[in-house]
Amino acid sequence: MLFPKRVKFRKWQRMATRRNLKETRGVSLAFGSFGLKAEEAAWVNSKQLEAARKAMTNFVQRGGKIWIRIFPDKPVTKKPPEVTMGGGKGDVEGYVFPVLPGRILFEMDGVTKEAAEEALRRAGAKLPIRTKFVSR
Repeated sequence: MLFPKRVKFRKWQRMATRRNLKETRGVSLAFGSFGLKAEEAAWVNSKQLEAARKAMTNFVQRGGKIWIRIFPDKPVTKKPPEVTMGGGKGDVEGYVFPVLPGRILFEMDGVTKEAAEEALRRAGAKLPIRTKFVSR
C-alpha cells in the first residue's frame, strides 16, 4: 500500500472543500498511451489504489507498463468509537489523495487498446468515483 515514508507533520488541519472545481494539473497523459481519468471529486485512499493496481496487473499479466499518477499523502484522523468530545485530535487512520474531476489516475502502455480499456475499466470499478478511459 502507498503511504509516505516520513512526514514533516503527522496530522493536517482540515481544508476547505473544493467540490465545484476542476483539476488543472495532471490532466493530460504524460507517460503512457492510455489512461484512466476521474470524472468526480472524492478522496481515494491507499487501499482503493492498491486494489485498482492489482486488478490492472492481474488482467494484463506480464504485458505492458503501468504508471500510478497519484500518491496518497494527506493524513486522515479518526477517534475511536464511543469516545467523548475533547481529548485532542484522533490518531492517523490512513492516507488519502483528494481527487478532482479531470485528474489522470493511472496510465498504461505496451498493450493493445482493447486490453488497456478492459484493464482500466476493472481498475475504475475498484475506485469510489466515476472514471473514463482516455487515449492519445
